[in-house]
Amino acid sequence: MFIVEETIAGTEAAQIPKQRGESLLETAVRYAEERHWDVFPGTWLEAVDGRQLCSCGDAACPAPGSHPARPDWATQATGSATVARRMWQKQPTASILLPTGRTFDAISVPETAGFLALARMERMELTLGPVTLTPDRRMEFFVLPGAAVKIPDLVRKLGWSLASLDLTVLGEGAYVAAPPTRFGSRGAVQWACRPTPANRWLPDAEELISPLAYACGRDR
Repeated sequence: MFIVEETIAGTEAAQIPKQRGESLLETAVRYAEERHWDVFPGTWLEAVDGRQLCSCGDAACPAPGSHPARPDWATQATGSATVARRMWQKQPTASILLPTGRTFDAISVPETAGFLALARMERMELTLGPVTLTPDRRMEFFVLPGAAVKIPDLVRKLGWSLASLDLTVLGEGAYVAAPPTRFGSRGAVQWACRPTPANRWLPDAEELISPLAYACGRDR
């Protein structure tokens, strides 16, 4: 059974801190050092009159504390643990963002469809990569880069129209927020399927698209 986890398991568990009370700096460094993911610091939350507001200054920010802080974020992203440490030392509470289209793409689906797909994938004995669960009730499945190009045709072959499904692919030019990044007062990003040594090698989008499309079709 798939369970939303608070920690990263496997041999890495002793190295990457727990999500609650952990250092964002050390977690960002570990993602770069141990998973070889590019990382970059995003906005952060600031306490203003008892409210947690986004550092971008927009009181109505739709993603408070969890979006890029500068327009050139793509060039800022780094896979160097040393550079990551230096960036978070400047702003220790900055969110941890991971650019997609590099070491992975991400398939984003509604939370209800995501859990349905996870159960189906378990029965099919599919090998999964990491999966995040966001406070805005989305699940993001990490797959090999190139998914953004493949998915529309794969979905059509399954008899679906991509426009009819609440399924999006995050590839080059996009990003995901990594645990334990917080979305304002809505909570923190968590792992629905944790990064482990066993899922370091990511699945191809073609391996997961059938259960994901089916679940999204059921969730309409």
